Amino acid sequence: MKFKASRVTLFIMVVPFILLVFAFNYIPLFGWVYAFYDYKPGIPLSQTPFVGLKFFRWAIEEKEDLFRVLTNTLALSFLSILASPLSVIFAIMLNELRSKRFRKIVQTLTTLPNFISWIIVYSLAFFMFSSGGLLNEILMKLHWIDEPTTLLGNSAATWWFQTGITIWKSLGWGAIIYLAAIAGIDPELYDAAKVDGAGRFQRIMAITVPGIMPTFFVLLLLNIASVLSNGASGFEQNFVFYNSLVADRIEALDYYVYRVGITTGDISFGTAIGIAKSIISILLLFSMNALSKKVRGHSVF
Repeated sequence: MKFKASRVTLFIMVVPFILLVFAFNYIPLFGWVYAFYDYKPGIPLSQTPFVGLKFFRWAIEEKEDLFRVLTNTLALSFLSILASPLSVIFAIMLNELRSKRFRKIVQTLTTLPNFISWIIVYSLAFFMFSSGGLLNEILMKLHWIDEPTTLLGNSAATWWFQTGITIWKSLGWGAIIYLAAIAGIDPELYDAAKVDGAGRFQRIMAITVPGIMPTFFVLLLLNIASVLSNGASGFEQNFVFYNSLVADRIEALDYYVYRVGITTGDISFGTAIGIAKSIISILLLFSMNALSKKVRGHSVF
């Protein structure tokens, strides 16, 4: 009877979060209907002409813009995916620190950027990397450069610079998941390895790395399935760092939908692109899940 009561209590505790997910992720799906109408703001949908798949055909016809946007999206996402092992390495290094106090300090300092607003991140980046920023002042005083340069307006370096910002912001937060996975490894395995004469590096490679690989693959597959959402950074990073000098390299799919649907007011076309993105992301998720089941023998869900 007590067990049943506890289950009811836990369910009641989780209900508000289920309602929030439903309100912000499922109710907005009714807005997909605008993609099939030539909707103009201020005119009721009942008085709006039905156009069927017109805006989906437009999306196919806009080849140059979409190709550029998709190239930026995939490049930024795959660079983030390539950098994902850094969180694993960092978590292992933290776990190997002997001083618990120093470990907590490092973990706190590296996790803190995850909670900093992207507006503040941009302000810090502007202070450091703008043409009149701290970095240029130091390099010019050392006579390493003759003229100031700005990474914020360097189109050729945009993908790498944005990836570096993403790594700085998410490294510590991503390591938390792997530290939890390491904590779940049986300590007796390490004791047995010590008895067998295995050194620290050997224990890491033989026990720690295999122990966290299932977690790494699950997160990797989820990241691959969300490549069209521009990885961990998403819309906010593109929005705050967007400017005319790097527009051709930083405009990802989410920002393109915002620009088309909100800025120019073409809500129907923006909705159609958003629907296509959601469908492709779902297909990628199920494809990665099937691939995981075939290759590893385990599926994500």
